[in-house]
Amino acid sequence: MKWKIAVCLALAVILQTSLTTAWRPFAYADLPLVIVVYFALQRDAVLAVVLGTVAGLSTDALSGGLLGARGFSMTLTAYLLAALVTRVMLDNPLLRIPVLAGAAGFNTLIYLLMHQLLGQTPGSPLAGSIAETIAFGVIWTTVAGTAVAFILDLFFSESTRVRQRRAFAFRRRIARRGLGRRKY
Repeated sequence: MKWKIAVCLALAVILQTSLTTAWRPFAYADLPLVIVVYFALQRDAVLAVVLGTVAGLSTDALSGGLLGARGFSMTLTAYLLAALVTRVMLDNPLLRIPVLAGAAGFNTLIYLLMHQLLGQTPGSPLAGSIAETIAFGVIWTTVAGTAVAFILDLFFSESTRVRQRRAFAFRRRIARRGLGRRKY
């Protein structure tokens, strides 16, 4: 299963850098962030942080921008999202949309603040005002991320079903034995 995750992440990074050259507004759709958010919502905090670091650094390396800015922002976003998911149940696919929008806004804000803190200018499509860049980033990432998350659900559905069956095995065992009911 780890190879599937690596292939999805590599494909997202390659699409992120190549689609931007085809049409400039694709720079606002952060596909590696969608992959990171998807796996952060699966309650594996270590995997989410590692994916955030690898996705951010590889996107930085291929985009030619400030090396480490996107790596830091994606790692921080993955860590905070994984910490949130361990405390709040966000298993509903409908809840992924606002979570993805919030993660996109936070990630873009941290990325732009890192550039301003170090006195650098971000890449050309992200050169507008901070509010405009965050708004476009949230909209494009949320729309693209909803479709990508649906595809990832189809691709990783078997592992999700196995994990859910293991999580509810105790409840099924109690139901079979009848330990939850009193006998008179």
